[in-house]
Amino acid sequence: MMVDAGETEREARRQVGVLPFRRDSDGAFSVLLVTSRESRRWVIPKGWPMKGRKPYEAAAREAYEEAGLLGQVGKRPLGFYLYEKRLKSRDSVLCQVKVFPLEVRKQLKAWPEQHQRELRWFRPAEAAEAVAEPGLAAIIRGALKRKGPAKG
Repeated sequence: MMVDAGETEREARRQVGVLPFRRDSDGAFSVLLVTSRESRRWVIPKGWPMKGRKPYEAAAREAYEEAGLLGQVGKRPLGFYLYEKRLKSRDSVLCQVKVFPLEVRKQLKAWPEQHQRELRWFRPAEAAEAVAEPGLAAIIRGALKRKGPAKG
């Protein structure tokens, strides 16, 4: 019996990402967002898990590749969110992103994807408004209500 794919419970594919943040000279926090390559939406650096790397290490690697960021990544995730990733085939897959805090220490002048994305520092409330995914917005709001994302 054929079951329509839309009717079945789809298994979310797992991804890892970072919420890059810094404390500014006025003591307030800023969050860095990057644009996605396809739809140019504001998102966080994220990608697929990497063989031989812990999830938080893979997430930190994505921050380097997508935004030239180096810093201290937390080992405990801030939370998870779901989104629909559009594939080159025009299909989409449901992804669950595990988000780790990344305290940015340095932003490099050159990095692998610098000509494929825009990046911008936002105040947390503006970052939460700029992202399309409600789950990601909630993570941004929640993480920076405390005294900044906890580094686990």
